[in-house]
Amino acid sequence: MRNLLLVLVVLVLLSYVPPVRSGPNAFIRQMFSTCWRLKGNCKKKCSKDEVFHILCDNMSLCCVALIYLPG
Repeated sequence: MRNLLLVLVVLVLLSYVPPVRSGPNAFIRQMFSTCWRLKGNCKKKCSKDEVFHILCDNMSLCCVALIYLPG
């Protein structure tokens, strides 16, 4: 019974999202905004050290660092 209570407490703590943020937390957002074999990020504009490679599902750019592009 004590182990069950411990498991329930841990699950509640892991599922807690702070009330000041709306939407998914940063880790979940990062996982779903990756592209090109998890090497790129879906953004509206690529930074100087990244290159546009393909389009993401939501019509944003898949920005990949130069070191990860095939050569």
